[in-house]
Amino acid sequence: MLLLSLARARCLSRALGRSFCGARQEVEASEFLLTDLCIDNHIFFSLAGKLSTRETFALGVNDSRIFTVCYFRTTTACRDDVVTVNTPAFAESVTEGDVRWEKAVGDTVAEDEVICEIETDKTSVQVPAPAAGVIEELLVPDGGKVEGGTPLFKLRKTGASPAKAKPAAAPAPEAAAPATPPPAAPIPTTMPPVPPVSTLPVDAKPVSAVKPTAAPAAAPAVEPGVSKGARLEQRVKMNRMRQRIAQRLKEAQNTCAMLTTFNEIDMSNIQEMRARHRDPFLKKHNLKLGFMSAFVKAAAFALQEQPVVNAVIDDTTKEIVYREYVDISVAVSTPRGLVVPVVRNVETMNFADIERAINELGEKARKNELAIEDMDGGTFTISNGGVFGSLFGTPIINPPQSAILGMHGIFDRPVAIAGKVEVRPMMFVALTYDHRLIDGREAVTFLRKIKAVVEDPRVLLLDL
Repeated sequence: MLLLSLARARCLSRALGRSFCGARQEVEASEFLLTDLCIDNHIFFSLAGKLSTRETFALGVNDSRIFTVCYFRTTTACRDDVVTVNTPAFAESVTEGDVRWEKAVGDTVAEDEVICEIETDKTSVQVPAPAAGVIEELLVPDGGKVEGGTPLFKLRKTGASPAKAKPAAAPAPEAAAPATPPPAAPIPTTMPPVPPVSTLPVDAKPVSAVKPTAAPAAAPAVEPGVSKGARLEQRVKMNRMRQRIAQRLKEAQNTCAMLTTFNEIDMSNIQEMRARHRDPFLKKHNLKLGFMSAFVKAAAFALQEQPVVNAVIDDTTKEIVYREYVDISVAVSTPRGLVVPVVRNVETMNFADIERAINELGEKARKNELAIEDMDGGTFTISNGGVFGSLFGTPIINPPQSAILGMHGIFDRPVAIAGKVEVRPMMFVALTYDHRLIDGREAVTFLRKIKAVVEDPRVLLLDL
């Protein structure tokens, strides 16, 4: 920092010109910022710039116009400083996570490049680099547990994105030396000697009696250290998400009195509606019309008619909590495990709104960008095992909810229609509910309402 002190304000313009002339050669190639401060009728000027040295000086002007130069050292921070990156804050329902490193010490990284992932009970949180630089130190071992605000690693900033290393140029092939032709063999001038004829009798055999000799078979390659027919196994540590899923499913079995009721749905009308309006729906909303929107809307309609299915038991206070809103969790399978992002306020949505929300959440899940807030809450869950070809199954309740709907595959089956046997596209559906709260009458009525709405969507318009 270059500090210029002027004794009198009336000499401002003249003193500035002389002062900067003396310092111009030092800061000619740098950018500077001039600020002023008036204290006790003295004006102090501060010149900050990218000086090539850390030694700066002050120029003083007295009445005799003699400049006084005083050298001193500053404490300005360098651009290549080292920063410590901390663990980002988690949601209230998450307290800790496991670190999985993507980079190592000494790696050069660009800004926003992922350095590590923190696996929590519900999702994975990516930690990017705040700036371009080189990793100085990893403060947490791979697989270590961290909480919000825990220091993760140290990064030395370089101020520019790392340039990709250019491949080394291949060495030029050495010029091949011209081959010296071999000397010509001498031309023979005499006939070679004739070998003597053997006087012993020759054991002659016909050609058909000669049997060809089979070539020895090559021995199969065997990996070193592995015997043939070895039965191997390996152990892989469960990640936090899989551990949490296992824990919650077991808690649901131990806590809830789960019971499942079944029904089947004729998908003819919904398939015909989808085929007729698929192209106009895509043209207007830029979305594909699927079956999930019909089931989500049907579930929201049935939950409003059977509010006990949308309720939950508070085991702490021994109270039943009735929710007047409908937040439906849609189960999505990812390589890391099963996640259940929530579509909120479904009772106020139409088919296009539901399809848009499901597509956005599904895209986030595939890119591993789901936040904790996307999966918090939920009053009812829908699981679609039909995308994997499931015919029949009993889903497990997602606590603390009280019920879950299981969808399955659509298969042509013979059914009785008006006294005749017809082949229709049919789907089995299953409702698992907590019998502590929901009686069989409410559960069966709820599932029949979903069946009625999906088979004839006009029920929604008529509010039947």
